[in-house]
Amino acid sequence: MAHEKDFLIQFSGLKVGEHQFEYHIENDFFDLFNYNEFNSTNIKVELKLVKKATIMELFFTHSGTVNVPCDVTNEDFDLPIEGKLNVIVKFGEEFNNENEELLILPHGEFQLNVAQYIYEMIALSVPYKRVHPNIAADYEMEDEDEWDDLDFLDDDDLELINQEDVTDTELENEETDEDSSDNKETDPRWDELKKLLTDK
Repeated sequence: MAHEKDFLIQFSGLKVGEHQFEYHIENDFFDLFNYNEFNSTNIKVELKLVKKATIMELFFTHSGTVNVPCDVTNEDFDLPIEGKLNVIVKFGEEFNNENEELLILPHGEFQLNVAQYIYEMIALSVPYKRVHPNIAADYEMEDEDEWDDLDFLDDDDLELINQEDVTDTELENEETDEDSSDNKETDPRWDELKKLLTDK
């Protein structure tokens, strides 16, 4: 069974430089966070800790599988996952982990619990939609078939689809042109004829 103490790193005793840590994550790890979304887990987590004079840098990476039910068929399957997370550790007056990429530890602190970072890194790497790879492949094939069905469109249809829509500006320009043509001067001979008609 996983214990929080398994994820405590006593950095005060570490020399300046790089240090490697490795964790094998199984389902009991998530019990620490009351998280029960997975049937089982088999994940390898590697942590590179770089200790410097005043700060530390943490480089987390993970890869493995989580067993979850398929959202389409409800059949359980192993979903491959992987991810990474980088965190900078500084020292200050009080503890602060509001920024997920920056951790501030109080001066005098000598150890660090990395369990929370491992938990969040893994949980966020699991896709919201969980579909069995075979089902996903079938869906992709169906989509390709749907596109193949569009072959019935001939060149004239495609030209109509691709034809640019008439914009409001073009319509206004056409109306303006029509108005201006109405205001053109008429033939004087027609004006004389109109006078004769109105004089009656």
